[in-house]
Amino acid sequence: MTINLTKGQQVSLTKSGGGELDVVRMGLGWKSAPRKGFLARLTAREIDLDASAVLFAGRDPQDVVFFQHLISDDGSVQHTGDNRVGGAGQGGDDESIVVDLRRVPAHVDQIVFTVNSFTGQTFEEVEAAFCRLVDESNGQELARYTLTGGGRHTAQIMAKVQRTGSGWQMTAIGAAADGRTFQDLMPAVAQHL
Repeated sequence: MTINLTKGQQVSLTKSGGGELDVVRMGLGWKSAPRKGFLARLTAREIDLDASAVLFAGRDPQDVVFFQHLISDDGSVQHTGDNRVGGAGQGGDDESIVVDLRRVPAHVDQIVFTVNSFTGQTFEEVEAAFCRLVDESNGQELARYTLTGGGRHTAQIMAKVQRTGSGWQMTAIGAAADGRTFQDLMPAVAQHL
C-alpha cells in the first residue's frame, strides 16, 4: 500500500511482511505544463529535469550520482539514465535512481535526492511532477511525494533516506531551491542533513 507523503513526513523502509528492504528505486516523473495563448506553440520548449543522489557521511559529501556520473564509486547507487523531455504525466518514472541498501558503505548515513531544471524553467512550467519510492524486488510503490505548488524555483530537495538504529527511513523534504545542477543545490541540501 502506497503512503502519500507530506512535507517532512518520515516512513520506515521495511517490507510489508517485515524485514528490511534490500533495493529501492527513487523514481521521478513530470510533464511540461500546457502553455496558454496565441504564441504558446511557438515559444514552447522541452523541460529537462534531472534527478541526483548525493551520498553523505555526516555532513560531508562522499559521492554523487547524476546524469554525468551514473554509478556511485562503490556501485551501490545507480542512475538509470537521463530523460531530457519528461513524460506524459501518466505516473511512470522518467528518471530513476536505484539504491542497493545492502551495499551502501557503512560510513554513508544519508542519501539526499534532488531534482533540478537543467534547462532553467521554473516549476511553474512543470506539471504532474512526483517522486516515489519503490521496492525494486517486487515493483511495489512504498511512498509517493507530489512535487506540487509550482513556483518560481528551478529545483527541489526532494527526499532523503537515512540510516536509523534499525535500518533505513525515508523523509520527504520538498524544499524549493534554485540551480541547474546538484552542485548549485549543495548549500540548500546542507540545511536538511
